[in-house]
Amino acid sequence: MSNRFKPKFNIKKGDSVIVIAGDDKDPKKPHKVLEVFPDKSKVLVEGVNIVTKHTKPSAQNTKGGILKIEAPIHISNVMLWDAKKGEASKIKRTRENGKLIRVSKKSGEVIK
Repeated sequence: MSNRFKPKFNIKKGDSVIVIAGDDKDPKKPHKVLEVFPDKSKVLVEGVNIVTKHTKPSAQNTKGGILKIEAPIHISNVMLWDAKKGEASKIKRTRENGKLIRVSKKSGEVIK
């Protein structure tokens, strides 16, 4: 991705989101965002996209073996969860006292 235009995303670490596409699609169960990777346009969501990873024995992990970990998914496959309405919602950005704030389009509530 080019460094000239940095992408801006409405999803941040700690937000509640629902998965709207893919194997873990569930429009009624919100999950927590663990990390956002803006360079790759991906997010790491708790309990979503579980993959198996084979690890060799090392100093930290003396046994090695097979681990189940979460892998990042594309940011377009998640949508912010509006707790007031109890469903997914789009986001708009507005300025208040010189600061950008995120506002839910469905309920009009400010997202912290």
